Amino acid sequence: MTVADQTQGEPRKMRTSVKGPLMFSAFFAVLAFVAVLIFASGGSAKAPRFDLAFTGAGIAFIVSLVVAAMLSMSHKENADHLGKGSGVNLSSKRPGHRGAAAPGDGPETPDAGR
Repeated sequence: MTVADQTQGEPRKMRTSVKGPLMFSAFFAVLAFVAVLIFASGGSAKAPRFDLAFTGAGIAFIVSLVVAAMLSMSHKENADHLGKGSGVNLSSKRPGHRGAAAPGDGPETPDAGR
């Protein structure tokens, strides 16, 4: 679905919406902020390093937003014919054999190689 296919006034799907990647990135930014704030201070006797925490949160937000945008742009729907069928190389004629039977193959016997 492209932007041209959307109708005005209807909410967008989660894949084409901006809300999903922004929430994903905000979650990782908050997680990075808390982690850097705790671990960069070096203990409870020292002052918390808010400058490093904000820097880490900003980096985490931008990187995760770029990754989410790249993944959403590379998404492609599968063709309809790929969902049909019972599987790859399945045959009830020759159980235990992984490939399709070649024309003219007779029944396999245990002593066929002698």
